[in-house]
Amino acid sequence: MAVLSKIRERSMFLIIIIGLALFAFVLDPSTLGDFFNSSKVNEIGEINGESVSRQEFATAVEAYKQQAGANVSEMQAAKTVWNNIVRTKIYKNQLSEAGITVGEADVWKEVLNAPSVKGNPQFLNEAGLFDEAKFKQFLADTKENNPQMWSAWSNYMNQIRDNAERNTYNNLVTAGLGASLKEGENEHLIENTKLNAQFVFVPYTSVADSLVSVSKSDVEAYIKANPSNFQVEASRDVSYVKFDIIASAEDEEAIKSEVANLIEDSLDRNKETVVGFKNTTNDKEFLEEYNSDTNLDLNFKFNNDVNQVVASKIFEGSKGDVFGPYKDNGFFKIAKITEVANMPDSVKASHILIPFVGAQRATPDITRTEEEARKLADSLLNIAKRNKSKFAGLAKEFSSDKSNSEKGGDLDWFNYSRMTPAFRDFSFSNKKGALGVVKTPFGFHIIKIDDQKNNQKVLKLATYSRKIVASETTENTMFQKAEQFALSVSKDKKFFEIAKENKYTTRPAIGLKVLDESVPGLGNQRQIVSWAFGKNTKTGDFKRFDLEGSHVVAFVTANAKKGLIQAAKATNRVKPILLNEKKATLISDKLKGSTLQEIAKANNTSVRTASGINLKNPTLSGAGSEPKVVGAMYNAELNKMYANIEGNRGVFVFTVSKKELPTALPNYDAARKKISQTRKSQTFKMYEAIKNASTIEDNRANIYSAN
Repeated sequence: MAVLSKIRERSMFLIIIIGLALFAFVLDPSTLGDFFNSSKVNEIGEINGESVSRQEFATAVEAYKQQAGANVSEMQAAKTVWNNIVRTKIYKNQLSEAGITVGEADVWKEVLNAPSVKGNPQFLNEAGLFDEAKFKQFLADTKENNPQMWSAWSNYMNQIRDNAERNTYNNLVTAGLGASLKEGENEHLIENTKLNAQFVFVPYTSVADSLVSVSKSDVEAYIKANPSNFQVEASRDVSYVKFDIIASAEDEEAIKSEVANLIEDSLDRNKETVVGFKNTTNDKEFLEEYNSDTNLDLNFKFNNDVNQVVASKIFEGSKGDVFGPYKDNGFFKIAKITEVANMPDSVKASHILIPFVGAQRATPDITRTEEEARKLADSLLNIAKRNKSKFAGLAKEFSSDKSNSEKGGDLDWFNYSRMTPAFRDFSFSNKKGALGVVKTPFGFHIIKIDDQKNNQKVLKLATYSRKIVASETTENTMFQKAEQFALSVSKDKKFFEIAKENKYTTRPAIGLKVLDESVPGLGNQRQIVSWAFGKNTKTGDFKRFDLEGSHVVAFVTANAKKGLIQAAKATNRVKPILLNEKKATLISDKLKGSTLQEIAKANNTSVRTASGINLKNPTLSGAGSEPKVVGAMYNAELNKMYANIEGNRGVFVFTVSKKELPTALPNYDAARKKISQTRKSQTFKMYEAIKNASTIEDNRANIYSAN
């Protein structure tokens, strides 16, 4: 009773708490559990003890998406932003531990020295020099009056700070990455010492796989012994059946019939004549009225531009003839010849380009108006008509197209589809030697047709198209199949058995990661990945997804946690290593003898010779690249036999007969500088080393997974 009394006393408080929780749930259902979980911190991750809040992350992702534009996806933005945050905090942490701070003055100095700031005409004074006061006033006005631009400037200055911190750290570290003259001498010896050796090589392939075995426990033991090589992220394996919504034979026949009925005139319900495609006098209006899935194309068509199944027949036709319906790239089409002509398939021409203010690619120094450009073009045309030999000189002097002006405006040969329409039409519609002026988006062109070849018949075709798509009946049928399959699986979860019974193809998607977007065979399907990693999704679960053009029933076949890879998934990688190790033991037992000749004879092989080998090129004739074996040779005593050296492809016994040292140099400063420069250029590897030594907790999966 005492408990009930307390509840009654605090009922209003509880109502408020529950109300707030439900309000949060309406905004985001996943927050309901978080609301009552006092131990859950509102963070996306942690780097070396410093948390990254959801708000910080979400703001950075949104800013990156706005900067990158529509081509970047949510997951791409999330990955890039997270990597940037990790990098920034790691460098900041390193500098902090070293007692070094990149201050506001350092950042401001970098901003002022940026070419985009220092060279901006907006911030120059009357003498043409950069005015810091003008720049400060610009930032103050922007902050006050343009929040969006101020946000961009703030992000830019933060980026300057991050870059300054990274560069400061890298410069400090690389300053100590020198090399000694002794290291230079050693490098010279390693690269130029040459060895002559004799060896016996017994390949692993000489032992049949059936003579050795690798068990699951062997694989597991190897993974545990080499944990750093087998760390994996959390992953999911999914199999799915895809039900494509594609037009049936009946659907295609119905569409073909509908298109065919548009050719000739017909009668409507009121017995009035409806003009067909063949007799219409306005092709553009006809295509629009009957919802053609392609627009009217007014370009001439060469034979190879037309579907080759019907091209020969169409090119035998005359103006007004209609052909089809024919199938072409997922459409049923009917085509009417609207114009017949002859023209070359390629033209050689020269031009002089006269741009004007506002023309595409017009440089800032262009100040002439369109009318002034037209007058200049007409004037140059008249000069060229009077004396064509002057054309090349005029092009060099007046043309703005510097890519060919030095060649007298020569554009060389081009085909019908290469040039902008007005330029193309003049070049292909006129004869060799013709001169004229045309206007294009780039300005006025004085064109001279130098040559033409392969004159042939061309056609203009008005083409009505209807895309071949599944009917509503077909869509419903495929949906029912997908739904029935999902229902059958829900009864006993025999996904693969039921798929096999129905002759459905199951497709695998192995090793999906939590932030993946693409599913093999399906493309960008983030919703499937998100579901597979959902808090409530486990192995054996399935779900139907309605995609664009298909339905998919997906089934989770495996759930791998972050950490060491499962033995089953590493078998293909580990088994060859263990097989070679066990084969090496068997081979080593046979490599007995006091000389190479005895060992070779006992193993039915021969003694091989290697001449002039070194560590820079560790290739042994007949054995391939064997850096481990050549390394052993480099440190071996002369004329001493070394046995049971395990290489990449087999087991070796060798004797080094000669070790030729390189000529000593007066000094080894060049080699020392080379080593030093190589070390200083490894800033990425330095960062990766710091990153691997850092404590990083990545909880992005919590906001990018279902449930």
